[in-house]
Amino acid sequence: MSERDGSGFLWFLAGLGIGAAVGILYAPKSGDETRQRLREVAEEGRESVKERARQAREQAGTWADKGRDYLSQQKEQIRSAYEAGRQAYREATSEEAEGAKPKVP
Repeated sequence: MSERDGSGFLWFLAGLGIGAAVGILYAPKSGDETRQRLREVAEEGRESVKERARQAREQAGTWADKGRDYLSQQKEQIRSAYEAGRQAYREATSEEAEGAKPKVP
């Protein structure tokens, strides 16, 4: 049985060598070309990520500006409503005070 195990291992090594040789023979590009292409793809991916991050920052800035504008408008409306209420209260209390005073000729 030990003879069979040894020959099986030799056949495995032979198949591994043949597979590597066939892979090299049928490789579409050399190692340098493949590494260069991988670098180019990585650079394109990095540039794409940078561009998307820039767009996201711009979009976030636009949303923040819109939010500030909206809050400013709401604040102004609340301030106007408050001032109108104060003025109405003053007018109402001054009319009551004038009505309560006796009119002396």
